[in-house]
Amino acid sequence: MKKMIFTFFFTSIAMISIHGQTGVKLEVGMKAPAWKFPDANKREFTMDSWAGKVLQVNYVDPDKKDLNEPYNEVIDKAVKVDGIIDSVYFKGIGVTDTKSTWLPNGAIRLIARNKAKKFKTTILFDYDATLQNLWGMPKDNYTVVILDKNRVCRAIYKGKIPESENEKIIQLIIELTKE
Repeated sequence: MKKMIFTFFFTSIAMISIHGQTGVKLEVGMKAPAWKFPDANKREFTMDSWAGKVLQVNYVDPDKKDLNEPYNEVIDKAVKVDGIIDSVYFKGIGVTDTKSTWLPNGAIRLIARNKAKKFKTTILFDYDATLQNLWGMPKDNYTVVILDKNRVCRAIYKGKIPESENEKIIQLIIELTKE
């Protein structure tokens, strides 16, 4: 009996330790835990790579890569055509959730290269589902996270962003770039 209690106690401690290492679910108002990911050229980036900028992180299962294409085109236009979002203070990046797809990494890099070229941005690779664990991001999805200059989460959109939200998000980004 003592042996069973002893085993149960240490198993419980181990499970708590393992759970504690996976991070917490990122929520609006929380400071986002830091990460480091490589791009296609194996150059590593962190959130500090864009210090002083509002950061939009698109965490994308490659199988859902086109889900928020209309939203990204609206943001791209607001930055590059209309100039209402100041690119000096804003950066949108993609983080590819390679763990959530059946696609081989070579195909994922090709898809990412085309997206990076289209939006003139940086695409990073999460090979180990780090953000799923660290930020509580959903698997098999497309999540957009808006972080202020201090890396506090100001918005999270899971799945397809409705067109009705576009203007609201643009206004949020504009406000955050002026802080």
